[in-house]
Amino acid sequence: MEIISVLIFIVGYIAIAFEHPIKINKTASALVTGVLVWVVFALYRGPNELESLSHHLGSTSEILFFLLGAMTLVELVDAHQGFHFVSRLIKTKNPATMMWMVGLLTFFLSAVLDNLTTAIVMVTLLRKLVTDSATRKYFVGVVVIAANAGGAWSPIGDVTTTMLWIGGQISAMGIIKNLFVPAAISLVVPVAVAAFWVRKSSLGSVVEAQAMTAVEERHGRIMLFAGVISLLGVPVFKTLTHLPPYMGILLALGLVWILSEFLHADKDEEAKKPYTVGHALTKIDTSSVLFFLGILLAIGALESFGYLGQLASYLEASLGNQFVIVTVIGIASSVVDNVPLVAATMGMYPLAQFPLDHAMWEYLAFCAGTGGSILIIGSAAGVAVMGMEKIDFVWYAKRIGFLALLGYFAGAATYLLVH
Repeated sequence: MEIISVLIFIVGYIAIAFEHPIKINKTASALVTGVLVWVVFALYRGPNELESLSHHLGSTSEILFFLLGAMTLVELVDAHQGFHFVSRLIKTKNPATMMWMVGLLTFFLSAVLDNLTTAIVMVTLLRKLVTDSATRKYFVGVVVIAANAGGAWSPIGDVTTTMLWIGGQISAMGIIKNLFVPAAISLVVPVAVAAFWVRKSSLGSVVEAQAMTAVEERHGRIMLFAGVISLLGVPVFKTLTHLPPYMGILLALGLVWILSEFLHADKDEEAKKPYTVGHALTKIDTSSVLFFLGILLAIGALESFGYLGQLASYLEASLGNQFVIVTVIGIASSVVDNVPLVAATMGMYPLAQFPLDHAMWEYLAFCAGTGGSILIIGSAAGVAVMGMEKIDFVWYAKRIGFLALLGYFAGAATYLLVH
């Protein structure tokens, strides 16, 4: 009976990995997989063992509420065209210089927002700054690398780092202090090569930005400032109150929501609608939230069966070193989604064995985050820009994947040398 749960998980995982060829949304596959694995658990272990489901649902819900709050807050800022001002930071016409500016801006922006949102924002800006589509592909490729590298050193920059932070494996200051340099190295190496490649390329014609009224500009600046400050305040809130991060992000969303209501208090309901949280909720990617729910439920069931502990023992016996195992996991995250890989690793190794801010957890955050850049399907940011810019899988693997791999090993070597 137990082997059936593993087979269900494997089939579900294959369906997720081959979402496009089989034309079944990965969220649907994840939800069905998560529920069916628990059905097998319930039938095999009986109703008396189902308290573990409530335990896993509690920890999973913390992650989902955090993501829901963060995504809604970002959409609220975007509705006020807050990110319009980011494009004004890039004024150069030199392709090589612009490549460095785009890479660094994406790197720091993704640490404050998240890598998926940052990638979408930067691609939207690049369409105005680089109209030559052939050249823009290189810039977009660097955006994927920079967004994932930036998300790796921030507790709110990537779903996997958020999972580790909420799970108690890493602290906000610990990951920032110890992963910033390796993450920066994993960006600098690819950007240096890419900047050399595009130094003589054409950027195309300049697209004039849409005019904004003085009031719209003021509202945009206020909401951008409020959004960034509130997001940065979430780790501080957790440190001061010891409440879970999702409480901090819900407080941040509530405060920015009140500010938005105040800014548009003089408008009628119809005019206010585009600037409301209700409208922002219609724009967030709720499919991704449900995808994480299905995956984390499935992983929780496998952990309750005891499979992840057995897998950890097997890997240690085969490879003998946690850092080698995590390096392999990072490369594997370029092929399969890093969320289930990190969730599985969290289940494999208990906190009693590797406590808060242990080097293994920090290295996992780095590898799972940056390893997803090696292939365009390896991260949410990559999949998003693949659809937006119609970038071919093979083109990315040949032109950008090698650069991401260089950055991955350079950053990994930096972390291992220091620790």
